[in-house]
Amino acid sequence: MIGEIWYNSALMTKPKLPEKKIKLISKKAKTGPNGWWGNLVSVVFVFLIIISVYSLFSGGDKKDILAISELANGIKTESVKTIILRGNEVEAEFLDGVKKKAKKEDGVGLPETLAGYGITPEMLGKVSVTVEERSGFSYWIFNLMPILFPIIFIAVFIWFMSRSVRGAGMQAFSFGQSKARLIDPEDGKSKVTFKDVAGAKEAKEELAEIVDFLKNPKKFFEIGARIPKGVLLMGAPGTGKTLLARAVAGEAGVAFFSISGSEFVEMFVGVGASRVRDLFQVAKKTAPAIIFIDEIDAVGRVRGGGMMGGGNDEREQTLNQILVEMDGFEPTEKVVVMSATNRPDVLDPALLRPGRFDRRITIDLPDRADREEILKIHAREKPFAEDVNLVLVAERTPGFSGADLYSLMNEAAILAARENRTKVAQFDLVRSIEKVMLGPERRSHILSKKEKEITAYHEAGHALIASVLPHADPVHKISIISRGRAAGYTLKLPIEDRRLQSKNEFLDDIAMSLGGFVTEKMIFGDITTGPSNDLQVASALARDMVTKYGMSERLGAIALEGVGGKTIFGKGIEDKDYSEKVGNLIDEEVGKIMNEAREKAEKIVKEYRPLLDAIARRLIEKETIEKDEFEQMLVAHGITPKKKEEPGIQI
Repeated sequence: MIGEIWYNSALMTKPKLPEKKIKLISKKAKTGPNGWWGNLVSVVFVFLIIISVYSLFSGGDKKDILAISELANGIKTESVKTIILRGNEVEAEFLDGVKKKAKKEDGVGLPETLAGYGITPEMLGKVSVTVEERSGFSYWIFNLMPILFPIIFIAVFIWFMSRSVRGAGMQAFSFGQSKARLIDPEDGKSKVTFKDVAGAKEAKEELAEIVDFLKNPKKFFEIGARIPKGVLLMGAPGTGKTLLARAVAGEAGVAFFSISGSEFVEMFVGVGASRVRDLFQVAKKTAPAIIFIDEIDAVGRVRGGGMMGGGNDEREQTLNQILVEMDGFEPTEKVVVMSATNRPDVLDPALLRPGRFDRRITIDLPDRADREEILKIHAREKPFAEDVNLVLVAERTPGFSGADLYSLMNEAAILAARENRTKVAQFDLVRSIEKVMLGPERRSHILSKKEKEITAYHEAGHALIASVLPHADPVHKISIISRGRAAGYTLKLPIEDRRLQSKNEFLDDIAMSLGGFVTEKMIFGDITTGPSNDLQVASALARDMVTKYGMSERLGAIALEGVGGKTIFGKGIEDKDYSEKVGNLIDEEVGKIMNEAREKAEKIVKEYRPLLDAIARRLIEKETIEKDEFEQMLVAHGITPKKKEEPGIQI
C-alpha cells in the first residue's frame, strides 16, 4: 500500500499545510470480529472471566478436603493443633503443619457437630479454637456473587447486543460516505515519480503541466490560464495509466484520493451520488488535491441504455453527480480529477466535453526504445549474468505492454530461482517471453508419433510461407513443444515497430496463417482440428479488410461495420448498416481473399517441398529450431533471410 488510510468525512477537517505540503497521519482501520459470531465469542469470554474471579475468591487456597469424622479422630488422638471457624467452614491445622478444611451443617455449632462423633467439651478444649467472621471484598463476593452473577451476565449480553445494533445503525448513516483512499505523498518507501515511468513521453509532458500548476498556480493565474478540470488517461490494459496517476501524486506532493468507479455504485438507490458528493467535499477541504477514478467506464457509460425498457438507473445518477461536481454552480480551482479507462468509446459525451475532461491523453503500447527503458527499470533489483542483452529482449517483444514486460522479468527471475541459480541469464529471458505470450511448456503432453509428424509439417508450412512471402514477418523460432492450448507454434516478429499495415501485408499474413492447413491437406491428404484457430484468425482478418479498411475492389472505400457493438446477456449484437445484398457481396469478397491466399500458400508449398521436408524432419528430431539455424536452412535452399534495412541502435 502507499500509506493509504480510510477517511470519515464527518470527522475529517481541513489539515494544516506548512510549506504547502499536507501532513497526513496514517492510522490503521479498526479490525476485529464483527456480527453475531463476534458478539457471542465476546460474551463467552466475559462469562469465563467472571467464573474465574468467583472461583478465586470463593475457593480460597487449594488445600486438602477434610471429613468431619477425620477431624474428630484427630481431636481424639490430639494431633489437631488449632481450629479456625469461618461460618460453616472449618480449617484445622495439625501438629505436622498440614492445614485441611471441612464443612459443617448450617445452623449447628461445632461442639454439637463433633458431639455426634464422641467428642466431649473437655477433648475440644485441648484444641485452640478461633472464630473468624468474613469481611471485606471476599465477604461480598462470597455472599452476593450467587445473586449478582446472573444479573451481570444478562447485562453484559444486552450491552454487546445493543452495541451491535448501534454499530449497524452508524454503518447505515455512513453508508453514503466515500470509500476513497487518501495516499500520503510523503511516503518515501512506495513513492512513485516520473523517473519510475519509462516511455509515454508525451503523456508525461502533459501531466507535468498539471503538476506544475498544482505547485505554482500563481504564474498560470497571472496570465489568465485556468487549471484543467479533468484529465482522462486512455490506453490498452497494462500500459501504465494507474502508474502515471501515482507518479503525478508523487511529483505534486498534494493530497491524492484514489477510488475505483465500481466503488461508487451499491444496491441501494442514491448511494453512488452520495459518495461522489462526499468525495468532492473532502477534496475541496484539502485543496489543492487530486481525485483519481480508476476504470471510470464502470459509471461513465453512455446514459439511456443502462436498463432494458428504460428506468431510473443508479449508475446514471452517479454519473450525473460527477458531471455536476466537475463543472457545476460551485467550480473548484484547485481540485483536479484524473481518470483512467481502456474503453473511451463507451463514455458519455457529457464527460468528454470541454470544462470536464479537458485533456484526453492516449497512452500507446511502448515502442522498442521504450520497452528497453521499461526493462531497465524492472531490472534494477535483479542480478543478471554477463550474457544478458536487454536490447535483444526489447526487439523480441513487439506489442508487449508495460505490465507484460514486468511479468516477463518476473518470470525470468522465477525460472532462474527454480533451477537454484543466483543470476538471471539471457536464456531465462527468452523462455519467459514465450511463457508470457503462449503459456508454460507442457512437457507432459506427449504427442504420438503420427501427431508429432502432423504438427511438425503444420509448423513447417507456417515458417516456409512466412519466409518466402515478401511482406510477411521473419521467423524467429519454430517449436512442436506444446505451450498453453497450442500443440506447436511458429514465432514470427516484425523487423521494426510499425503503426500502419498495408493490404499486401494483410494478404501475406492470411496466406501464412493458412500454411498449416494447406500443408496438412497436401502431405497427408486429410485435415485435422489443428488449423482451427488459424482459420478463425485468417477469416476475421479478411472480413476486417472488407468491412473496416476499405480494401475490397468490388465494394471500394467504405466502412460497413462500426467500432464496437451492443451487448445483451453477455453476447454481442451486430449493428448492420447495410442491406442483405451488400452482405452477400461481403461474404463473396471474404471468400475470394481466403481462396487466393490458399492458392498462394499451395503454390509455395509445392515449389519448396524439399525445404518443407527438411524443416519438418529437423523439428521431429530436435523439436525446436532457433532463428540462426533456420536461416542457415533457408540459405542452403536458395532463400535469402529477411534482414533490417538499417542497423539497430547500438547501446
